[in-house]
Amino acid sequence: MKVLIVGLGSIALKHIAALRKIDPNIELYAIRSSLKADAKKGIINIFSFDDLDHIEIDFAIISNPTSIHKETIEHLIPKKIPLFIEKPLFSSLGNKAVLQKIDSNNIITYVACNLRFLDCIKFAKKYIQRKRINEVNVYCGSYLPDWRPGIDYKTTYSANRKLGGGVHIDLIHEIDYAYWLFGKPQEVHKVFSSKSSLNIDAYDYANYMLGYTTFNANIVLNYFRRDPKRTLEIVCDDHTITIDILENTVYQNKEIIFTSKKTIMDTYEDQLRFFIHEVVAKDNKFNTANEAYEILEICLQND
Repeated sequence: MKVLIVGLGSIALKHIAALRKIDPNIELYAIRSSLKADAKKGIINIFSFDDLDHIEIDFAIISNPTSIHKETIEHLIPKKIPLFIEKPLFSSLGNKAVLQKIDSNNIITYVACNLRFLDCIKFAKKYIQRKRINEVNVYCGSYLPDWRPGIDYKTTYSANRKLGGGVHIDLIHEIDYAYWLFGKPQEVHKVFSSKSSLNIDAYDYANYMLGYTTFNANIVLNYFRRDPKRTLEIVCDDHTITIDILENTVYQNKEIIFTSKKTIMDTYEDQLRFFIHEVVAKDNKFNTANEAYEILEICLQND
């Protein structure tokens, strides 16, 4: 298997580790922006998209800054290879022409929102079938300076709006799994701000209210909580379940009704296996660029 990596940051390293577990003999290529770029063990550097004309790439992973996803996708569309795109799809709206090019060239796409592969979220997907839901509460709070140890958090894309950063889009996983579990909302209300002691340019707080026919879903995201918390609460007509995403555990009345030893890190391998065996091999459609664009509209429309 031959895979192209565009963007060799921290998230790409997670995908690379997962790929090497799936196929120890994998050939990895990376587009590098400079001839002086450091060599990475087991990765072949290339310096132009034109070099791909001489390599039979099975698919590409786009994991560079969100602000240049559009440009990267446009470079790769003529190559007609499947695209595994790190979330979020774009840093702004107004890119439907790119989606039309993807469709007209029959490009297979998958946008990587790996929480769909976490066991407790998959449990919730089955659990809510035929349940009467009255309310949903989603919360994700963590401390941005702890995300990338040894790196000044203010220099990262997460902290800079012009690079496509901001908690409202950086933590799009929560919007994505809500969309996957409950469908497209009929209405969306939101509040974004940057008022915390982090003193960053990008939004560090986001509050969404997604309106459905019979219930509302409230989603709160932040970059400034020092004790990480990531939960999904589903209030049904006769009981409530609370899903602790960090623990991969589901509670009802404080009693465990489901738990899994797998971690969020395991989902990187799970989603790549799914992409390779189901999306690429069988052309099954799952979180395509078009679907991811709808989720992006929830995040950014009228922002």
